[in-house]
Amino acid sequence: MIEMQNITKYYDNFRALNNISLKVEKGEILGLLGPNGAGKTTAMRILTCFLPATSGTASVAGFDVFEDSLEVRRRLGYLPETPPLYHEMTVRSYLNFIGEIRELPGRVREERIGYVAERIGLGESLGRVIGTLSKGYRQRVGLAQAMLHNPEVLILDEPTVGLDPNQIIEIRSLIKDLSRDHTIILSTHILPEVSMTCGRVVIISEGEIVAVDSVANLEKNAQAAPAWKIILKPANDQKWREAIDSFSGARISEIRELPDAYEFKLELARGENFDEFFGCLSSKGAVFREISPVRATLEDVFLRLTSTEDRKEAA
Repeated sequence: MIEMQNITKYYDNFRALNNISLKVEKGEILGLLGPNGAGKTTAMRILTCFLPATSGTASVAGFDVFEDSLEVRRRLGYLPETPPLYHEMTVRSYLNFIGEIRELPGRVREERIGYVAERIGLGESLGRVIGTLSKGYRQRVGLAQAMLHNPEVLILDEPTVGLDPNQIIEIRSLIKDLSRDHTIILSTHILPEVSMTCGRVVIISEGEIVAVDSVANLEKNAQAAPAWKIILKPANDQKWREAIDSFSGARISEIRELPDAYEFKLELARGENFDEFFGCLSSKGAVFREISPVRATLEDVFLRLTSTEDRKEAA
């Protein structure tokens, strides 16, 4: 549905994108992540025909964004970070205006306005002036203009920024529901949104794609060794640190002393070594009060892949 091949973009002498290639399948929700200045906005502007690439090709729904930009725009809806709203207009008059720009015939336009408004929870707000709406409802109006012409592809830039927790949950649920009929690219800085919404993630850093995979695979591959959070009450005469240090392949960190126990992070060379570790300390009178697996999060992955120092070491 969306394809970018060897896209490079220069602004004068500054290279914003460096030879990136990407495919997005029909019905997929793809998360686009990266620090500020990484190139996410440039990539979205190229796909939405706002900017030409310096080199490479890109297509949406089979149409080239450079040679068939009008066809691409007919098949694509775009919600920028700041929705393009006229605050003095009512929701209905604004959506009618957008429908005219999109060249929707009168009857079709009215049907689409009614359908979209009901689907995203604006049915009772069509007569209200946009400037009087809450930020969450203005965000819904922005989303309504993006999907009014029933595009095959939706590109959403920070759709939940500035919303309260309830509004975020509503928009998140709406985006997942929209994927039944639309292919979606979601750009956001809110990493839990990506984990709960997107099937696949692209991480961009310094104009290059540094990772493309599912959230689960990224988190799984980011963890170098099996790890647990442990709360241990040693036996009265037990030198617990020495006991752990003598265990081959064990490493502890983040140690915190509690009134009668110790909390720490345990890493082992192999997960199957944990039974042996548990038996070794238990047989000497230690009591395990808590054992919790520690898993890498998308935030851990993001920080590792976008850290300048870590990228230099990997190179």
